[in-house]
Amino acid sequence: MFHLPKSTEVNKVIPKNAFDNYTNTKQKKLFSDKIQRVTWANKIAFDTVNLEGIDVSEIQIFKIELKEKIFIKDLLSIIEKSIPYNLIFWIEFGNEFYISTSVKHLHPQKEDVAVIDYTFTSEWKSVEDNKYQIESKKNIDWIFKNFCDQFKTVNVETKSITELVEKQKSNDSLLKEIVKIKVEIAKCKQFNKKVELNIKLKELEKTL
Repeated sequence: MFHLPKSTEVNKVIPKNAFDNYTNTKQKKLFSDKIQRVTWANKIAFDTVNLEGIDVSEIQIFKIELKEKIFIKDLLSIIEKSIPYNLIFWIEFGNEFYISTSVKHLHPQKEDVAVIDYTFTSEWKSVEDNKYQIESKKNIDWIFKNFCDQFKTVNVETKSITELVEKQKSNDSLLKEIVKIKVEIAKCKQFNKKVELNIKLKELEKTL
């Protein structure tokens, strides 16, 4: 998938019931109905690439084969929360794929639960069109941030994964507010009110 060194390969099938402790009955059924196979494909860590990290000590890469072409955000969140390490998901159906990865931290009271700070997700693409890369250099913190940078929609340089998440969240919030204001403008029939909304819209777009 990412042409990683042979030393990182794991290629171990993970039983779908491995996540039962984190799911309810409905979610268990979704795992069974929507997912064909979960494979732990690669492990990027000191013992596989001879690189260390401070905030990110390991990156696990999971390949998930689907029974139908759908986004499985909720199921990925369950897996993310159940594994303390940073995960990169390659989700595949036929000759198409999409990628999802989350920035997260450990729950302060529950050692076996991770808290998701932000999730980066691609669109569906043809396998032949995969341009995403994992560069094994510098350190594991840099590897993960460099990978996440490939999915950002905010056009600014950031020095850390924390700063990237902050900027991305602000960007998303502005975009959401802009869409909301545009809907209000379209519905508004009062001229003065529409002028106010347009001024607010231009301010938001300038900030963006």
